[in-house]
Amino acid sequence: MKVAIMTDTHSGIMPEEAREKGIFLLNAPFMVDGEQYLEGINLNSETFYEKLESGADVSTSQSSPGDILNMWDEILKEYDQIVCIPLSSALTGAYQTMSMLASEEPYEGRVFPVDNRSVSIVQRLAVEGAVGLVNKGYTGEEIKKILEYTRKDNIIYITVNTLKYLKKGGRITPAAAALGSLLKIKPVLEIDGGKLDAFSKVRTMSQAKETMLNAIQQALDNRFMDHDGSHSFIFLAHTQNEEMAKELELMAKERWPKAVFFIEPLPLAIACHIGPGSLAIAAVRKIDKLKDSKEYNERITE
Repeated sequence: MKVAIMTDTHSGIMPEEAREKGIFLLNAPFMVDGEQYLEGINLNSETFYEKLESGADVSTSQSSPGDILNMWDEILKEYDQIVCIPLSSALTGAYQTMSMLASEEPYEGRVFPVDNRSVSIVQRLAVEGAVGLVNKGYTGEEIKKILEYTRKDNIIYITVNTLKYLKKGGRITPAAAALGSLLKIKPVLEIDGGKLDAFSKVRTMSQAKETMLNAIQQALDNRFMDHDGSHSFIFLAHTQNEEMAKELELMAKERWPKAVFFIEPLPLAIACHIGPGSLAIAAVRKIDKLKDSKEYNERITE
């Protein structure tokens, strides 16, 4: 059985990489001053940030049902099944749209949308994990069950450089943004279960870094049962703030020298809501630490 893996550019995977790895990719649409752009096609990070900082009206959008079905039809000419891994259902309606479309003929039983509540680097890891499962011979249905079972095995913390974009997106009120700016408050946000929420408030970037590191340690201790990080990936992410992400990486490596580390930019879909200069850290339990096929089989038959 041939199983295809499909995702979108919210994962940070761009067209060239997708072609190299045999991943099918939906280019995420954005609206900029009423005009549609496609990430990885006519919208790159440089253009995006230029438009964002110039005051353009930038917002995320969804791929149309027609674009989704056209891609499925092309894939199914060569493959028996498709596993679709979109951006978290807590942030977009893509999963709901795909689920509705996949329940109809000729896609039912052949297309498996996955709601593993992932975003950015976590979504990328889910895609790469799915590719690995395909190579081990798992079916689309089995891969869906594994990825959805493991969707709590990740958490992300973010701090922002400005409250401007949280206010613009309606996540904080104008009054709260004005007061926060006056008091130089830096919020620490949490993405847990794919949903962006407030976590803590601090005054300096140093305090924000320490707050995020302590929160990751708590997750490793209480959720992943992995105090030293030896069975986890630690991701450092940013929006046009790579130098500070590297500083945070050094701090994290002192705490968890046995973890595997990566640095990547946050996807434009997140940057749209938090603006440039932001910093993030994520912990993800390694899917290959599920003790191979025995535990995989236990998970998918529960």
